[in-house]
Amino acid sequence: MRRCTPFALPFLAATLMAHALPAGAAAGSATHAHPRVKVDAGTLEGRLEDGVRAFKGIPYAAPPVGALRWKAPQPVAPWQAVRQAAGFGPRCMQLPLYADMVFRSDGMNEDCLYLNVWAPAAGGAKLPVLVYFYGGGLQTGDGSEPRYDGAAMARQGIVALTVNYRVGAFGFLAHPALTAESPHKASGNYGLMDQAAALDWVRRNIAAFGGDPARITIAGESAGSYSVSVQMASPLARHLIAGAIGESGATMGLTAPPTLAEAERHGQAFAAQVGATSLEQLRALPAGALLDASGKKDAPRFAVIVDGHVLPQAPAAIYAAGEQAKVPLLAGWNSEEGSAQSILGDGPATEENFTAALARLYGERAAAARRAYAGDIGTAARELASDRFIGFGTWRWIDLHARTGGKPVYRYYYTHPRPATKAGAPADSGAHHSVEIEYALGNLDGNPVYAWTPEDRTLSHRMQAYFANFIKTGNPNGGDLPRWPALDARGAIDGSPVMVLDTAPRAVEAGDAAHHAFHLESVGR
Repeated sequence: MRRCTPFALPFLAATLMAHALPAGAAAGSATHAHPRVKVDAGTLEGRLEDGVRAFKGIPYAAPPVGALRWKAPQPVAPWQAVRQAAGFGPRCMQLPLYADMVFRSDGMNEDCLYLNVWAPAAGGAKLPVLVYFYGGGLQTGDGSEPRYDGAAMARQGIVALTVNYRVGAFGFLAHPALTAESPHKASGNYGLMDQAAALDWVRRNIAAFGGDPARITIAGESAGSYSVSVQMASPLARHLIAGAIGESGATMGLTAPPTLAEAERHGQAFAAQVGATSLEQLRALPAGALLDASGKKDAPRFAVIVDGHVLPQAPAAIYAAGEQAKVPLLAGWNSEEGSAQSILGDGPATEENFTAALARLYGERAAAARRAYAGDIGTAARELASDRFIGFGTWRWIDLHARTGGKPVYRYYYTHPRPATKAGAPADSGAHHSVEIEYALGNLDGNPVYAWTPEDRTLSHRMQAYFANFIKTGNPNGGDLPRWPALDARGAIDGSPVMVLDTAPRAVEAGDAAHHAFHLESVGR
């Protein structure tokens, strides 16, 4: 769920050089200042970095290794001496799938359940809290990525966190033997359990950093946004949440999450591929061998399932029944999440090619698809690709929560492309998947590839202000920002407001109801 760009590798090299610092130090750190906090497992010593208290690599659960592989996260063993929290912990086991990911983590390891906290240097009490879940298709990602860095939000008076959670086969493998040993008779979704355990850690400990455990907003992009939609629906976490932000993604798209039985069959097939005839043999395999096997062409893909524990029902059913967290939601997606070429193939944007593509995709419903995606073929194909990938699922989440959540819902449509690169490559053609993250979190300078313009910085300032206001109050509006209207209980129907986020943010009437009505016929409400 991540778009790779040809500029990612220079970004990787430049960023790694920027962070090639001595252990325990950071660019601009006041390394003589060592703030300490007491959490329930022991005392942590962080660092003061550019006016922000940073505590990195904090364990929130026991290492999920050995007998704890494919088990719910367990409590951390307390420590007696002061624990240094000056550097990021290891990232979870993952393949290098997306070239635009840059890690500052301490390598890769199954022992990876760590989180990071950035808090205002001046301290305070009962500050709002942001917990951000990374994207990466639930297959990769890490809380150390510069685009998620929490320092800029901390300067807005927010205690910001990033959380590592298990991904891929390590985070989402289901198997009949795992189900049998579980006290809940469920398996899979371990990465989601990690996120819920981290939220419970935040509830217990965030006051030590100045945060208010009653004001926790969860956020994420792509798979992180999928995760937010699940945590709002899950009985494990929905009582821990005061607000939610979703950037491009939800578990209510065109394909429903598989059932436990379906996922168990995939797990059995994977076990057979790695030559394991028992759970003991699976747990005895080296992590590297499992990781390599998960990358083979015929390996199953492991992700969210309806397991009966983390998710008692499909998320759409939970939201339709109004059983999700009743909290304000800010969510949306980008204008070019998918490309016209993914619909049209290598052919030109002609009516003939579009008609043929729709026939392949929808058969007898092809004419209805063309009526729903009317007008210019290039635009229609791009919008269809974006909706098939991620737009429709995000829209459905917004619509269902507006109808049943009883709290304000704020919808956005992000349209601003990244600028030219410093190396002279032209600006992006559109607002691709994931490009809004640095703007929203105030982290443009963490990406050294692009020649950020004053317009980019103005947009980032406004977008971060919207997000910060929402985290603080449940409402993005404030100051001199253009007004962002909320949806009402009718849902995301035609004529409902959407905030276009670009150099001049503006609220408009949504014009995409026909798109989503077409897809609703496939999935039901």
